[in-house]
Amino acid sequence: MLQIRKSDERGDANHGWLHSKHSFSFGSYQDPRHTGFGPLLVINEDRVAPGQGFGAHGHRDMEIISYVLEGALEHKDSLGTGSVLHYGDVQRMSAGSGVRHSEFNGSRTEPVHFLQIWIQPNVTNIEPSYEEKHFTPDSKAGKLKLIASKDGREGSVLIHQDAAVYATIMHPGDQLDHPLAAGRSAYVHVVRGGVTVNGTPLAGGDALKITDEDRISLSGAQAAEVLLFDLPY
Repeated sequence: MLQIRKSDERGDANHGWLHSKHSFSFGSYQDPRHTGFGPLLVINEDRVAPGQGFGAHGHRDMEIISYVLEGALEHKDSLGTGSVLHYGDVQRMSAGSGVRHSEFNGSRTEPVHFLQIWIQPNVTNIEPSYEEKHFTPDSKAGKLKLIASKDGREGSVLIHQDAAVYATIMHPGDQLDHPLAAGRSAYVHVVRGGVTVNGTPLAGGDALKITDEDRISLSGAQAAEVLLFDLPY
């Protein structure tokens, strides 16, 4: 079964310094039809004004992934970690028993644009941890590059859930297929550009919920960047 989630139907929150699009219920945006998809609970597309950001705040028992699209995202946390992330960087923070962090635009002149993704872990109260990896455009071009997994295989960041997150950059003529095992579902989020997924045309910001299918096919790309989540059903 295929269920489309259109970009312009997402929750919209504009706070001046922050413009955020919510694929699932988050903060003041609450929609009982979109409260998550399996363990995938949050995809926020955030744009933060220069010199602005999220002050120190706490999380627990959540796998938090930041996927930077443009600009510089400055991160600091109570684990003593501090870094500035750029395009191609993927950050994973396992909040576990509790962690505090802040996220700021690392530039005083340019906005930062990133996706923040929350995945519910299959273990609780673990020791908090942090990891980041860089994935070049070439590593994602014309292929599904594993960027997050339950065991950190193939150079991906490790998440505490039986899920796999893939990223790809597709150009006209590219065609990709991903087998979907029994008991698995998938969520395909188009970061930018356009692509057809299992016969369904999608544009930037659109997504497709996929259940009871044995294969995901991506084709008809128009300079597309796409995230594919392979999830327990």
